[in-house]
Amino acid sequence: MSEEHIVNYSRSELPEDTGTDWDRLEAMSEEEINEAAVSDPDAQPTDSGFWKDAKVVMPQRKQSITLRVDRDVLAFFKERGAGYQTRMNAVLRGFMEHQRKGKLLS
Repeated sequence: MSEEHIVNYSRSELPEDTGTDWDRLEAMSEEEINEAAVSDPDAQPTDSGFWKDAKVVMPQRKQSITLRVDRDVLAFFKERGAGYQTRMNAVLRGFMEHQRKGKLLS
């Protein structure tokens, strides 16, 4: 990601409708914050055993190519906003993986 897309905001610059009750949060002690985190089923703490078999997997580098596609196909992906090339790659990957599975079964 290029640095031109990274933006920093102070709390006073955030929009009012973030959904965070900042006053309530600032009034909480560290112990209360920790208790709230532990009681959240989506934010359970982990221990060293959880990470025992973890491996760092670096993403594959992309290869730049020239690809000719129909105008309406390109427009379809671009209409959905930034990241259209990533979405096109995901569609191609899905097709590729489907084809590979078919060849393994036959």
